[in-house]
Amino acid sequence: MTRRYDCFVDSKETSITQRKIVKVLAISQVLSGVGVAGTVAAGSLLVSSISKSETLAGLAQTTAVLGAAAMAIPLSRLTQRGGRRLGLSVGYFVGLLGALLAVVGGSNKILFLMLMGTFMLGASSAAGYQARFAAVDLATDESRSRHLSLVVWGSTIGAVTGPNLMQPSGNLAEHLGLPRLVGPYLVAATSLSLVVFVIRIFLRPDPYLTAIHINEQSNVRHPVLPAKEALKIIRANPNALFAIAAIAIGHVAMVSVMSMTPIHMSHNDITLTIIGFVISVHILGMYAFSPFVGYLSDKLGRKRVIQIGVTILLLSALVSGTSANHDSWSLGFGLFLLGLGWSCTLIGGSALLSESMESHLRPSSQGASDLVMNLMGAGGGALAGVIIGTLGYAWLCLFAAIPVAILGVWSLRIKQPS
Repeated sequence: MTRRYDCFVDSKETSITQRKIVKVLAISQVLSGVGVAGTVAAGSLLVSSISKSETLAGLAQTTAVLGAAAMAIPLSRLTQRGGRRLGLSVGYFVGLLGALLAVVGGSNKILFLMLMGTFMLGASSAAGYQARFAAVDLATDESRSRHLSLVVWGSTIGAVTGPNLMQPSGNLAEHLGLPRLVGPYLVAATSLSLVVFVIRIFLRPDPYLTAIHINEQSNVRHPVLPAKEALKIIRANPNALFAIAAIAIGHVAMVSVMSMTPIHMSHNDITLTIIGFVISVHILGMYAFSPFVGYLSDKLGRKRVIQIGVTILLLSALVSGTSANHDSWSLGFGLFLLGLGWSCTLIGGSALLSESMESHLRPSSQGASDLVMNLMGAGGGALAGVIIGTLGYAWLCLFAAIPVAILGVWSLRIKQPS
C-alpha cells in the first residue's frame, strides 16, 4: 500500500517547516533534560547506598548508557519505517517506564530492579541523541551544524535545572515516604510523559519522511540495514569513520569522569546541593554554548571543531585530575570544560557523519553511531568505578585523556571536508 505524507516540496515552505521542527525538538530536549539530568548524580549515590560499595557506583550510569546503546538500532529502524515521530516517542516512553521502575527498585532497595529502571531510562537518552539528527533532516549544508546545535542547546535549560532539583525532589520523595534519592526519578517520569505528548502531537510533518519525499525517494522502500552492515559501510568511508570515533571518544571521556565526580566529592561529606551545582555547571558546558559550537562548525569546518574539542577535553582532564575532592570550584571548572569539549566532538562529529552518508542511509548509520558511542560510554562508566575504587580520581582523569589524545593525532591524518 502506498503511503501518503503531508510534505512540503517548495523550498520556502520547507524552510518554514524546518524552523517549526527545530522548535519542537528543542522544547522536547528542555523537558527531557529536566528529567534525566537530575538522575545522573542521584543514580551513582543511590547504587552506592544500596550496595554499600563505591566500586559499584558506576553501574547506574553504565546501565543507563547500555540502555541507550540497546535502543539505538531499534529506534533507527523505527525511524526508517515510520519516521522520526515514531522513533522518538517510543524511546521517550520506554524511558518513562524505566524511571518508574527505578523508583520501585530504589524505594525497596532492590538493586536489580533499580538498575533495570536505569537501563530502560537510557532509552530516553537514545531518543535525545537521535533528536539531534532529526534537526538536520531538512537542513541545508550551510545550516546543518547550526540547526543541530540549536536542538542540543535546547537541553540547556532542563539539564541545568535538573540537578538543582535534587534537593526539592528529595524533599518530595521524603514527603511521600520514599528515599530521598529516588526523588529525581519521580521528576524524570513526569517530564518524560510531557515529552511523549509534545512529540506525538506537534512533530508534524515528520522531518525524515519529508526529506525522503523531497529527494524523490518516497516511492522507494530502502531496506533497513542491520548494525553490522551499516558499520561496514562506515568503515569504508574515512570521514564517517572519523566522525563516529570523535563522537564515541568524546562521550566515553565525558561519561567516565562525570559519573564518578559525585563519588569523588562525597568523600568529603559534600551536600547534595553542592554536588548538584557542580553537575549543573558541567551540563551548562555540554549544552549552553552549542549554538556557538555549531556556528564554528559551519564556518571553520567539522574537523577543526573536533580538534578544538580534543584540546578542551585534555585541559579538562588536567584541571579535574589535580583538583581536591573538597574544591567544588576547581571541579566545577574542570567539568565545565569536560562538557564543552564533549559538545565540540558531538556537534562536529554528528554534522560530519550526516553529510558523509546518503540520505536513505542516515538512520542506519546514525543508529550505528549511537550504538558505538553508548557501548563505549558504558564500558567507560564500568571501568571508571573500578579505577576510582582502586587507584583514585586523578588516575581516572589520566586514563580518560588517553583515547582523546589518540583522536587528536588521528585528526591530523584526516582531510578537512570541503
